[in-house]
Amino acid sequence: MIDTHFEPVNTNLSYDQANKVFETYIKEPSIHKHCRASEVIMRGLARHFGQDEEQWAILGLLHDIDFEQTKDDPVNHCVYARGILSDAGVSDEAIEIICSHAWGSECGGGNVLNKKRTRNIEHVLVAAETVTGLISASVLMTPNKKLASVKVKSLKKKYKSKAFARNCNRAFMAEIENTGIQLSEFFDIAITAMQEISDELGL
Repeated sequence: MIDTHFEPVNTNLSYDQANKVFETYIKEPSIHKHCRASEVIMRGLARHFGQDEEQWAILGLLHDIDFEQTKDDPVNHCVYARGILSDAGVSDEAIEIICSHAWGSECGGGNVLNKKRTRNIEHVLVAAETVTGLISASVLMTPNKKLASVKVKSLKKKYKSKAFARNCNRAFMAEIENTGIQLSEFFDIAITAMQEISDELGL
């Protein structure tokens, strides 16, 4: 039986405070867009699950806060983040949720390859931030190369094709199903959320 329960998340920051941290550390346009896309998808999922939109949005916005420091040193991605987020006043719980998106990969300090996400919010975050890549790659396959043209049906086909956007971890996206939502509905929420900021994303 799937547990659809979510415990409230308190990052200890307002959105404005989180955005100041974000703008301080994220300058590269591509990662800036990725984090903003993750943010709006988290907002959409919070609405779906009846959770705090602002707090979930902050998790998406800040999840790659140390990326520019570690892009050439991926093993330390989410290691430096702990210090940045702690200094910014982010709660220990939120830091752990944010860093959990690196579990099961080469990131996170090299000792989390076999560590499993168990909380629903952890499943949501890793799925949300990963699907941004699949959606963005799908845009380039549309005739007009516009986010407005991406449909759930076509995205599902691309999701099933392991050769397409192979760096987008399908298992990470599939973790959303641990929360009781099906992939089709998740894709719909994610596409709709990103379409709301398509101009900003350049898509």
